[in-house]
Amino acid sequence: MGVPGGLTVRGIELTTSRPVAELVELGVAAEAAGFDTAFVSCHYNNRDAFAALARLAAATTDLRLGAGVANPYETHPVALASRAATLQEASDGRAVFGIGAGDRSTLANLGVDRERPLAAVEETVAVARRLWRGERVDHDGTFVARDAGLNYAVPALPVFVGAQGPMMLRLAARVADGVLVNASHPRDAAWSVDQLRDGLTDRPAALGELTVAVSAAVSVAEDDEAARAAARPPVAFIAAGAPTPVLERHDLDPERAARIGEHLGAGAFQAAFDAVSEGMLDAFAVAGTPATVADGFERLLEHADAVVAGSPLGPDPAAAVEPIARALEAAGG
Repeated sequence: MGVPGGLTVRGIELTTSRPVAELVELGVAAEAAGFDTAFVSCHYNNRDAFAALARLAAATTDLRLGAGVANPYETHPVALASRAATLQEASDGRAVFGIGAGDRSTLANLGVDRERPLAAVEETVAVARRLWRGERVDHDGTFVARDAGLNYAVPALPVFVGAQGPMMLRLAARVADGVLVNASHPRDAAWSVDQLRDGLTDRPAALGELTVAVSAAVSVAEDDEAARAAARPPVAFIAAGAPTPVLERHDLDPERAARIGEHLGAGAFQAAFDAVSEGMLDAFAVAGTPATVADGFERLLEHADAVVAGSPLGPDPAAAVEPIARALEAAGG
């Protein structure tokens, strides 16, 4: 592995595009299949992540739970720290604080410019930890807090920072307990680990080892073509938002990616999905039969401590949970 790990993670992402009842069913199935951590996607235009996490906490007994990931723009960071602390109490100590800069295009719908994302994430992590220790906080930076505190005590939460760009990866290595690296291909995972190593030089010893988890788009089915077809929607969004250096790393056509983005912006979703190339599927998803997915996991785990299996999971997400768990086990994850 590229970086020694602290917390063990066998993770799954549950998306709030699904009704909460279905999401809870998937979470219960994931716990039964051997997953130990569930991250719930957090976007204003889907169902509320923390409401879904509360339901998951009541329906599970051992599964660690967290937003995957929240951001400090939609919700004031002090209120966000309190939401995570409430989940820690409701789950009897199973909460994880997933935090990142948020999706630029989604936040733009709210009139949010996402200014100073590195500072915003770093300050949110620092203030949250102080609040969880029972301190009262005065802060004036990317957000303001005046004599803020929580009126209840909770055990400290592990902090996972969602990261993709070089500076956020280095920040995660310096301040977080774990990092959720947005990568589905070993080439991207290897590059990300190089950035994390740079950040580790300034990591306080008191934080212990960093857990490196790759958050990959996963689609599995016995029918390889059906699995790859189900991966087209998320890959379209990933390809459209991928920086040119990432596209070049995989020999992908930036003009094609731009056309996909234009289709998505115009609401022509099927045209966007149809424009996804086979190379894009290979670069931005782990998709195929259980054997193919296990091989993809094994290659990712050469660079990371863990894999978090993310959307779409497969043409039938409920049927995909057990095969993905077996594929992770086969890969040594």
